[in-house]
Amino acid sequence: MGRLNFSTKESAGLLLLCVCGAVALSVVLAEQEGENLSGLSDNPDKAIFAVRENGTTCLMVEFAVKFLVPYDVLALNGIDLITEQASFTLPRGAEIEGICGRTESEIHISWKNNAYILRIYFSKEIREKGIEVWKINKIQFVYDTSETSHFINAYNPGKHTASTHKLSALVTPAGRSYVCLAQQTVTLISSDHQKGITVSMYDIQIQPFDIASDFMFSAPYKCITDQREHLEETLPLILGLVLGLIIIITLTIYHFHLKLTATQPQLPRDRSMYKNM
Repeated sequence: MGRLNFSTKESAGLLLLCVCGAVALSVVLAEQEGENLSGLSDNPDKAIFAVRENGTTCLMVEFAVKFLVPYDVLALNGIDLITEQASFTLPRGAEIEGICGRTESEIHISWKNNAYILRIYFSKEIREKGIEVWKINKIQFVYDTSETSHFINAYNPGKHTASTHKLSALVTPAGRSYVCLAQQTVTLISSDHQKGITVSMYDIQIQPFDIASDFMFSAPYKCITDQREHLEETLPLILGLVLGLIIIITLTIYHFHLKLTATQPQLPRDRSMYKNM
């Protein structure tokens, strides 16, 4: 059996290649460490997912998600196609993968042996006056219409991919988490004859960057819808307090007015007797 001979230079190169490969593998493994924390939520529709890198939380997602997916079925005449709607929610027992970066992060949520995969992509950017924000810049949803728990008698079943186009959603100041109780709806365009897939998220708290404490969201940034609803709830109370204050001030002024007029001397109305004197 022949012996393999390597020069010192070749050996060093091979060693460097092995080291680089090991480092790259460890980085990939770190990026793919996901944890499902949905058991911590009392809401049966709500899922909690975290991505961790080197033992530290770098991305957290807490929300409930509903999907509305149109698909074709064969009509009773065996010729025409009709469109049905599959409606289902994101299961709490889904599997998680993710990638954390300085300016780009993503989370992949899959279930039913990868029959369904939801991918959410985040990015950071600098806006006017040097304000740094993060946002969702892309959502992708892979679904398999041959999966019969949601797609009944689908015509020409198979896998399809739906994606957003030039998305800028959930814009949030850097270093804060996005919070929204109200429903946020995004429409994705599917590879299945350009059908529109509706993804609705609600009861949301998300933070893809700058998490200061492990498994802990940073200060919340409320969505505009929640702020408006809060204002609508508190506005009648504020108006009631202002009206009550106006009434109290008016009654106080009237009371002092009565006291002042009561202490002034009263002149007789008929002054003819003074003229006769």
